[in-house]
Amino acid sequence: MWRPKLACPNFTRDCAVLRRFAEDCGLDGIDWSFTLRELPQNPKEASRLHRQLAELRPLTVRYHAAFPTVDLGDRDPEKARSAQRIFEQVCRLVSKLEGETLTIHVGLGRTTTEDLSWERTLENLLRLNTLAQRLGVRLCLENLAWGWTSRPELFEKMLRRSGLWATFDIGHAVVSPSIVSERFDLEDFVTPHGERILNAHVYHKELSDRHFPPESVDDVADRLDLLRSLPACEWWVLELRDEPSVRSTLDVIRKYLEKDNDDVRVAGSTR
Repeated sequence: MWRPKLACPNFTRDCAVLRRFAEDCGLDGIDWSFTLRELPQNPKEASRLHRQLAELRPLTVRYHAAFPTVDLGDRDPEKARSAQRIFEQVCRLVSKLEGETLTIHVGLGRTTTEDLSWERTLENLLRLNTLAQRLGVRLCLENLAWGWTSRPELFEKMLRRSGLWATFDIGHAVVSPSIVSERFDLEDFVTPHGERILNAHVYHKELSDRHFPPESVDDVADRLDLLRSLPACEWWVLELRDEPSVRSTLDVIRKYLEKDNDDVRVAGSTR
C-alpha cells in the first residue's frame, strides 16, 4: 500500500540529536531550513556544513530557504539583485550538498505586496529556475497564508509562467483569505498543476505565525485526502517546531494512514 515519506523540520541544529529523534519516531527524512545567518560565506564554511549534514545519514534530506522580506521581485532594483544573488547561492549550495529539492517563497514576512513587482517576480523566478534546472535542483514555490501565493489563481499563474514545482502547505491554505471567504476551495490550490506538487507541509493551521498541530484525524482528513490524490507529492513534512508537537502530529497522520489501509482491507474482503 502506498504511503508518503514522513519528515520533520530541523527544529534543532544538532544533527545527531535530530537524527536520533527522527529514527526513534520512524521518520524517513529531514526538511532542512536555511537561515541567512548560517549560509556559508566561503568554501571552508561550506565544507563544515556538508560535514554537519552528513550526520543525518541515512535519512533523506530536502531543503527549505526561509528568508523573510528577501524577494526576487522587490521594487527596489538593488534589493531584487541582492535577493537573486542569495537564492542563486542557495541553489548552488543545495547542489553541492547533493540535494535535489529546494522550497522558496514569494512575499514571506511581508504584510503588503506594494513593495513587490509582479512582472519582476515572474522574470526572476524564471531566471532562478533556469539555474536550478542546470544544477539538478527542483525548485518549489510554497503557498503562504497571505499575499500572492495565498490566492490560488495567482499561485497557479506563478507556477505556470516560471515553470517551478510546488510545495503545498495545508496549514497556510486553510487560513488563506481566499479559502476563509469561500471564494475558492482548497482543491483550487492544486489544480490544474497537481502533478507539479512535490512536497507537503502538514499541520493543522497557522495562526499569528505559529503552527498548531491537529488534535484529531478529522482536523486534517479532507486535506490529507487531497494530498493523496497528487501523483508526485510523496514528501510530507510535519512542520512543527518542537518534539511534542511533531510526535502528536505523527500520531494523527499514522491513524489516518492506518484507517485508510483498514478501509482498503475491508473493501477487498467484501468483493
